[in-house]
This record gives sequence, structure tokens and C-alpha cells, in this order.
Amino acid sequence: MGHLSTHVLDTMNGCPAAGMRVQLLRLDGDTSTTIKDIVLNADGRNDGGPLLDASTMAVGRYRLVFSVAQYFRQRDVRLPEPAFIDEVPIDFGIADAAGHYHVPLLVSPWAYSTYRGS
Repeated sequence: MGHLSTHVLDTMNGCPAAGMRVQLLRLDGDTSTTIKDIVLNADGRNDGGPLLDASTMAVGRYRLVFSVAQYFRQRDVRLPEPAFIDEVPIDFGIADAAGHYHVPLLVSPWAYSTYRGS
């Protein structure tokens, strides 16, 4: 059964990014539709299961938007104004609605990386 999940690790502090806001959008040409707007739990993951489950997975283009600067400010990290990294948008495609898509983010105020996880 297909599903979409994410997990964020704060590489500055060496911990899950608990409390980070994440938005999931469906992209259709120049139009985007917000599907979910969540706050990550203590493990840096979504409470309540996957972002998309078997009943909501669909082939198409998507975007995850991670509110990085807001998260680090909430942790009392002094950031320049404007912050070097404010939000991290990750655009990706779902080609197989029955597949497992995992989009992890490793992030600090100065750098980030992602990959298709398992």
C-alpha cells in the first residue's frame, strides 16, 4: 500500500526537529493546493500516520515546505535577518501511487540535504 512520509533531523543540535511546521502541497502547473499543514512531533515525524496514505496517494507533482528559520528561532538560535535559510521547499514526483515515498530532511541554519528514503 502506498504512502508518503517525512522525517526531519536538526543537524545543528543533533536531534529530531520537534515542533517544525511542514506543509504538503499538490502541484498542478502554476497552481498549488495545500493538502496538509502539520507540526512535527518529538521524533521529528508526523503524528497520526503518513502524510498521504493508500486512499489519498495519487500520481503527480508535490511540494513539501519546511519552516526552517521559524523552527530555529523557536529554539532560541540567533539567526541573521534575513535568515540564510528561511523555508526549504522540496519538489518531488509520485510516479507509483502504490509505492512508499519517504522524504527526509537533514537541516541546520546553514545547510540542508534530502534524498528518497526507504
